[in-house]
Amino acid sequence: MNVLTSSATPDLWTDVRRVVALAVPVALAELGWMTMTVVDTIMIGPLGPAAIGAIGVGNSAFYSFAIFGMGLLLGLDTLVSQAFGAGNRNDCHRSLSQGVYLALFITAPLMALFAFMPPLFYALGINAQVSRLAGMFVTTLSFSTLPLLLYGAFRRYLQGMGHVRPVMFTLISANIINWFFNWLLIQGHWGLPSLGVVGSALSTCLARLYMALLLGIFIWWFERGIPPGFRNVFRKPDWIRLQRLIHIGLPAATQILLEIAAFGAAAVLAGRLTPVALATHQIALNCAAVTFMVPLGISSAAAVSVGQAVGRGDPRDARRCGFIAIALACGFMLCSALTFLLIPRWILHVYTNDPGILQIGVGLLALAALFQLFDGTQTVATGALRGIGNTRTPMLVNLGGYWLFGLPIGYVLCFHYGFGVYGLWWGLTLALIVIALILLYSWNRHSNQLLRPVA
Repeated sequence: MNVLTSSATPDLWTDVRRVVALAVPVALAELGWMTMTVVDTIMIGPLGPAAIGAIGVGNSAFYSFAIFGMGLLLGLDTLVSQAFGAGNRNDCHRSLSQGVYLALFITAPLMALFAFMPPLFYALGINAQVSRLAGMFVTTLSFSTLPLLLYGAFRRYLQGMGHVRPVMFTLISANIINWFFNWLLIQGHWGLPSLGVVGSALSTCLARLYMALLLGIFIWWFERGIPPGFRNVFRKPDWIRLQRLIHIGLPAATQILLEIAAFGAAAVLAGRLTPVALATHQIALNCAAVTFMVPLGISSAAAVSVGQAVGRGDPRDARRCGFIAIALACGFMLCSALTFLLIPRWILHVYTNDPGILQIGVGLLALAALFQLFDGTQTVATGALRGIGNTRTPMLVNLGGYWLFGLPIGYVLCFHYGFGVYGLWWGLTLALIVIALILLYSWNRHSNQLLRPVA
């Protein structure tokens, strides 16, 4: 890996600044996205462990499918960034319009799936009180499906062209909307009824509607001086481009589904333990997910910077940008691992003072610290591969890593060897280590293949 040679120092630092300029706003946007879930968990905390566990199970069930829909739109990262790098703005418009159609087409099937989820919670053996609350939460949250998908299409378009600050502003300001309606609806203020977990789901729906509308306004603003402007989005469906978008997006969506569903399955398995174990799992997972948002943002920056370099016909720059993004993610995740190890109780006290949760949570955060570096590496390598249009490899690696390796080990450790929730987390940790190493090797190999025509 001779990416960081001294002879390339000027180009290297130019690329570092470019990747950082993309990564910082997107990472802050991802933190803003995750903060909404953290705020929901904190504000629902006074209602008890069952309520905390319910929104954990409900969010896992919802995202297992909603994120699949958003993942189908990840093909916009490749198509828009490469077209923008090649200077073809009209092609960017065509991809956006088909992304909007794709969001419309998949909304109804997703909402139908969400309608059938509440009875499944009981069938899976989840605690009865948790199942009842989780069913109410998912039923309400399903109304945010279309705004969420439109937001995803608009965001991928803006990021592909390097407009990342509007995405950051939208996510950060959406937290204010979410917090206000949580305060208003969870326990009831200004004469409104106390809606509990339903109030939390309603506040999320309103925040997502705001996000979609605001990003649509930003696109209109950026396109207002470019003929034919935002009106160019309203085209007839282009079935060939839709097929191409799905061809790239489907493996990416499947990879995300496999990853999210793996953690969702862990939440379901934890739900078969005690409400305290499930609540601790949810809180520790929230902590790990917060730090994960930064490399997830860097992953988007990697996809965009690599894709634009490919569009410009500069494979050396594409390879260098990918490795820069991976190095940035590793540096951040090392810092977060130290934080989990040094001040675990302080972190847990942000969520709860329950002694049972605090006792179990310290050990779970230690395991989270162990997989931080590997979690950051695998997600940024996935983004870099997406920039060159390779979404199939991460899908296959996630299938094997989580479902054929990590989860079976976690299940055996949890239920057959008496490790409880710690066993589930050991399985997830081992899976992430394997996935990260394989994807890092894959990025090195595929980015080297880009250089062969140049050589």
